[in-house]
Amino acid sequence: MNEPQAEAPQAQSGAVPDNDKVPAYSWYALGVLVVIYVLNFIDRQILSILANDIKLDLGVEDDYLGFLYGTAFAVFYALFGIPLGRLADSWKRIRLMSLGLALWSAMTALSGFARDTATLTAARIGVGVGEATASPAAYSLISDWFPARLRATALAIYSSGLYIGGGVSLLIGGLVVENWNAAFPDGGPLGLAGWQAAFLAVGIPGVLLAFWVMTLREPVRGAIDGLPTPEDPHPFRGFVNELLQVIPPFTVIGAAMRGLPALALNLAGAAFFAVAATVLSRAVPATSSLIDGISDQWLFLGVGYYAVFSWATSLKSRDLPTFRLTWGSPAFLTVVLGYGTVAFISYSAAYWGAPYAERALGADKSDLGWFLGAASAVAGFLGVILGGRMADHLLERYATGRLWVVMFGLLASVPPLILAYSTDSLPLFYVASFVTQLTSASALGAAAASSQALVLPRMRGLATATFFLSTTLVGLGIGPFMVGYVSAVNGDDLSMGVLSTLVVVPIGFVLLLAAIKLVPAAASSLVERARAAGEPL
Repeated sequence: MNEPQAEAPQAQSGAVPDNDKVPAYSWYALGVLVVIYVLNFIDRQILSILANDIKLDLGVEDDYLGFLYGTAFAVFYALFGIPLGRLADSWKRIRLMSLGLALWSAMTALSGFARDTATLTAARIGVGVGEATASPAAYSLISDWFPARLRATALAIYSSGLYIGGGVSLLIGGLVVENWNAAFPDGGPLGLAGWQAAFLAVGIPGVLLAFWVMTLREPVRGAIDGLPTPEDPHPFRGFVNELLQVIPPFTVIGAAMRGLPALALNLAGAAFFAVAATVLSRAVPATSSLIDGISDQWLFLGVGYYAVFSWATSLKSRDLPTFRLTWGSPAFLTVVLGYGTVAFISYSAAYWGAPYAERALGADKSDLGWFLGAASAVAGFLGVILGGRMADHLLERYATGRLWVVMFGLLASVPPLILAYSTDSLPLFYVASFVTQLTSASALGAAAASSQALVLPRMRGLATATFFLSTTLVGLGIGPFMVGYVSAVNGDDLSMGVLSTLVVVPIGFVLLLAAIKLVPAAASSLVERARAAGEPL
């Protein structure tokens, strides 16, 4: 594969002046990224439709399935996203994405051969690690293929893969399981059950797709913004450094390398999160179905939050400009945490929608793939595309235009969510769920583009990893568990569980109001603040 040369960015990388037409190649490359992201979420979400079969075959309980889907995946996905985000900022992003795709697809396929919980857990952790490569690399690539005026649209198109993949996973999983079990009622080739065949059916194509991804051309980093960034001569040095700062127990070594004060701060942080996890485990009373699940929940989240603390404090001493423009920027933090509240609600509703419809409204499994899964895919696709386009349109008129779209995604999804989980009508539930997905999805492209606009080109991969910390450790790591717990302690009342997630709406509202006030000034002073922190611009 021929690598592009820095002296000819427009010809070989697709980089164009902000007011010129975007070349067809940029749109083609974006299409490939969408396919990758669709597969990303098929491999991630297919576990939902296979849960009952796995439970029966492996003899596990719902607490294990919830842990496998949510917290364990979220922690590994989020933590490895940090060093892999750094690698996306220093190495070939196409190569990184290809290797990540091959890894998570192979791990998904390996899930198909699991005959015990240890193998299945290890495979799903591998899926999380592999998938952590996708968005940091993709967000950075898109920012180098598309000018600023179209980035929210491009990022929204890419993000549509999230909703398409999540919805299609219900269809594919159900179809494969039903047909496989009908054809092989006593077990198929190699003694595989239907749920195992489903993992293989979605995993193997991803390994093949990785070779197609390798054919994409690597754009010149930052050229489209007039800030061409030279290649890092030691791209893996930063990656290894990040591993020492974010993956326990290596975090202690990383802190010790920075000196005694850093080590003392790191150990104090570890003690704080250990105590917090212990207190939460005791404060949240165990139920008959989640006796071990609650303890594991807080233990894993405690490790995750400690690792993030360790990494953020180390970043300040190792890369002050990046720290100042991300963790040290109130504007950046209010954007990512504000969107995190949207993810908190949307992840919960998406995961528990099918169990609720079947349990409370008598929906048939065969109908859920079409009326909930396929409809959610359409709603998410339309929402994220329309939201991204509206965000770009409003940005041309108002400096805060994108943020108002994020605010809309938070607030407009509340009424249909309440309707969906309070109605006794199954058709009305489907319609209200469609509208909930449509409105909440509108926020993603706008939030992602807003976060990218607050950092320099070399920081985009790491900024994306930070952005996804909020969606995973807050949204995926806590939201679905909270629904299950509230439901369990209230007599399996999933309606109350899902509606309990609305407690974060006032928090998100305040955060986004702060972002609307802070972001314009932060964006206009980006270069000056980077220089003041020591960035050689």
